[in-house]
Amino acid sequence: MATLLSPGAQLAVNVLDAQSLLAAFGVLGVGVVMFAETGLLIGFFLPGDSLLFTAGLLCTGSGPHGVKLSLPALLVAAAVGALAGAQCGYLVGRKAGGALLARSRSARLKEGAQRAEELLDRYGHAKAIVLARFVPVVRTVLNPMAGALHVPARTFALWQVAGGLVWSLGLTLAGYALGSSVPNVDTYLLPIIAVIVVVSLTPLALELLRSRRAPKERARG
Repeated sequence: MATLLSPGAQLAVNVLDAQSLLAAFGVLGVGVVMFAETGLLIGFFLPGDSLLFTAGLLCTGSGPHGVKLSLPALLVAAAVGALAGAQCGYLVGRKAGGALLARSRSARLKEGAQRAEELLDRYGHAKAIVLARFVPVVRTVLNPMAGALHVPARTFALWQVAGGLVWSLGLTLAGYALGSSVPNVDTYLLPIIAVIVVVSLTPLALELLRSRRAPKERARG
């Protein structure tokens, strides 16, 4: 299990930093962040990808602060948080419709909602729900969007479970595998996390670029 920090240190935790979150709250923090990022619109800024990967790495004892997490407990917390969060987001969207998104002043959140709706239209429910798990912000807003657009409950539940397990367990085990195979991997932790963030943001950036080019191409045609 993780070695938790003192109450004073927990109050000073940086919620945007995966290492800080894990050092303060351990496995419990992973479950809470997964739920918030996938189920609550206010959680769109949380470091889901880097948190899962770093948490997996810390299960090998390779991380800083002397923190070592339990891999079985971590896998359960990550999966439960990710699946319960997505289902909660869907139910909120089903009941509240688009009202919550409409009242939001966050341009990033609104762009994410637009991308989520485009994913659903372009790829269909099943593929969009799975793909959204791997795109920051989009994985936060697609769940309430799916509820608001009345995606069938069974369809959503089936594919959010499939995508959620692949995403949460896959990234966690990838971190664990790297920590187990590379000596002193904590030395390269910050560059690794930076690469993960860039890679996870790439699909959203490409989609934004494509959507901006489309009107220009239609105008030329």
